[in-house]
Amino acid sequence: MASLLESLSALLSWQTLISLILGTVIGTFVGAMPGLGTVVALAMMLPLTFAIDSGPAIVLLLSVYVSSVYGGSVSAILINVPGTPQSAATVLDGYPMTKAGRADLALGWATGASVFGGIFSVLILIVAAPTLALVAVNFGSIEILALIIFSMTTIAWVSKGNTIKGLMAACLGLFLSTIGQDTFTGTSRFDYGYFPLTAGLHVIPILVGVFALSEVFHQSFSGSGGKVQIAGKVGFTFPPIRDWLNRKKQLLRASAIGSFIGVLPGVGAVTAAFVSYADGKRSSPNSDKFGTGEPDGVIASEASNNAVTGGALVPTLALGIPGDGGTAVLIGALIIHGVTPGVRLYIDEPVLVNMMFMALLFANLLILVIGAFSAQIFTRILKLPASILMPIVMMLSIIGSFTVRGSMLDVVVAIIAGFVGLLLRYTGFPLAPIVIGYVLGQPFEEGLRRGLLLTRGEPWRFFESPIFCLFIALTFLVLTSNYWTKLILKKDKLS
Repeated sequence: MASLLESLSALLSWQTLISLILGTVIGTFVGAMPGLGTVVALAMMLPLTFAIDSGPAIVLLLSVYVSSVYGGSVSAILINVPGTPQSAATVLDGYPMTKAGRADLALGWATGASVFGGIFSVLILIVAAPTLALVAVNFGSIEILALIIFSMTTIAWVSKGNTIKGLMAACLGLFLSTIGQDTFTGTSRFDYGYFPLTAGLHVIPILVGVFALSEVFHQSFSGSGGKVQIAGKVGFTFPPIRDWLNRKKQLLRASAIGSFIGVLPGVGAVTAAFVSYADGKRSSPNSDKFGTGEPDGVIASEASNNAVTGGALVPTLALGIPGDGGTAVLIGALIIHGVTPGVRLYIDEPVLVNMMFMALLFANLLILVIGAFSAQIFTRILKLPASILMPIVMMLSIIGSFTVRGSMLDVVVAIIAGFVGLLLRYTGFPLAPIVIGYVLGQPFEEGLRRGLLLTRGEPWRFFESPIFCLFIALTFLVLTSNYWTKLILKKDKLS
């Protein structure tokens, strides 16, 4: 009890409170800027922490970490450009809500779901960090491969009505993920003698091109340049409590999925968002509306990707293993400030650990306030005529693509992806499977090849893992759920 009071007192000091508020504001706005993202936000703030004490420094970085993931949803919803890769699934229902004039409500759903998912994962972190860290150790390459296979069922859900075209688009994404240097052999693949391609393609230019630039080109070619782009209420609307209560199961499922996947090192929030979206599509009573502006889709993405933040800190704090790119930076910051992550951290630094937990809870609550305030600014942009708005979107898209690696290749890739996305729109191909295939392609390949190395080229030995069998069984059940549902209904009618 004494350590809790000491931790609370340290958190409520003026220096720590300023760090908490400043970090949440900066994280939200940096996350909303396409191409920057969580790792860049943390890297930008890291030098500033050298001049302050370790407590406020760590609180600053933690608040940037959790709020930047949320910030990516703002641009994903408003201009169809995920500010961070973690928000790639948010565009599927968030932007259609904006096009329908419900941008304020979409931001309300995203903000509420983000806060709930973040707090849920922090509570999991507080209660079960050491135990969950041991579970994460049992997830090797073969088990993560099964999880990736399960998450690929998302392709089927987002391609409903165009399954063959969706699979073809996903194959294109899988191919794009193979471009660059082979992780295992160091051999360059599909670089066609052009040296910059040996580094591979980054996800941000592909996201920006497929979703945002294709929309800009579509608006330009359809001749709607002088019309008002979006009609609807400006600002931020928090949905009524009864609507949240009606969706409590979706919130809990998405938060649990995000927290669990966050615990697994190297899997990340992008995978969590798509796994949760696939689960939401399967379990939601409004599943037929997914992809058309359904709040359940926004909840599935935003609750899960924000829940990853707390989950990813489980192996970070308990084992010293980074759960994702953001926590890798956090580990470096902790070491710089004289704190060594690992099993002894909870024993040697109880006051600091408790302060970190409290800071995460407060940062997630601050997201609600800062999100509502910033939405008033961002949504007013939508009232601009399309002749002004579309060039702004294009400028942000190109700048975001360039800032990822400072490479003109990424700008070219974004523009090409934009025209490819436009062509696919006109030919009836769904766009989301391209991104899903690309995002999941690299972890799928790495898990498969590592698994084959471990089993000496005998893939049937994968089934020796109970976890692998569980996820493959879940994948089979999800993909055949329509068949079993029809069969059960047919038996009910006969009886």
